[in-house]
Amino acid sequence: MSKDITTILAGWDFNPDELQVRIIAGDDGRERIQMRVDLGVLQMELAGRPDGQKPHGFESLLDFYEAHEKSALAAGKEFALDNRACGNLMREGLQYYHRYLSAFHLQKYDLVSRDTERNLRLFAFVVQHASRQRDKMEFDQYRPYVHMIRARAIGLEALARGDFARALREIDEGISRIRAFLREYHQEDHETDCAELTFLVRWRREVEQDRPTGPVERIQQQLELAISLEDYEEAARLRDQIKQLKESTIEESRRS
Repeated sequence: MSKDITTILAGWDFNPDELQVRIIAGDDGRERIQMRVDLGVLQMELAGRPDGQKPHGFESLLDFYEAHEKSALAAGKEFALDNRACGNLMREGLQYYHRYLSAFHLQKYDLVSRDTERNLRLFAFVVQHASRQRDKMEFDQYRPYVHMIRARAIGLEALARGDFARALREIDEGISRIRAFLREYHQEDHETDCAELTFLVRWRREVEQDRPTGPVERIQQQLELAISLEDYEEAARLRDQIKQLKESTIEESRRS
């Protein structure tokens, strides 16, 4: 059997300005993700560790070290991740990054949600147990980006179903988590310098503007404007309208 990958790459020329990914059927019939890179292709499993390996019999190194930590605590021993362990975990985390980035491009948002949650778990584990502060920061610096990608994936999936409320909740959750990150590192005064936060705030505004509004919501927006302008007579009139519309909706639902 030839080891030459020329035939695999034939017709799939590398483009440095574009993320090139595809799903292929393996020889065993199972689907896999391929990512085109400069000198070849990366191939990833859709489930488990992307390279298909099971280090020490576990699904991932993270699972192995989590189990090791539990055993150490049960035995009353200390547990810490040295520089070598952190390096191995970083390489593994990069595999999951390649997969969720590919899955996002392929609009497989459920995979993005799963793998971003996994890497967030990785960051928290390393921050808690790494011996060196440098290793902790090496991982945790990516937390805003992963929160942003996760919010985008779940938000886009919700928008595809027309569920604007769910999309806005997920965007708000992403914004909240990134702001919490900035507070942890005393950077709350530099929100405008955080590209991930800026993107989500802008996207939320766009989604809010595109969201279909019913008569109650439209009047509610007018009410908020009247209150901000201190036009309390108009605000009272609008409140009455909202009350009447809600009562009318309840009455119609009872009749049906």
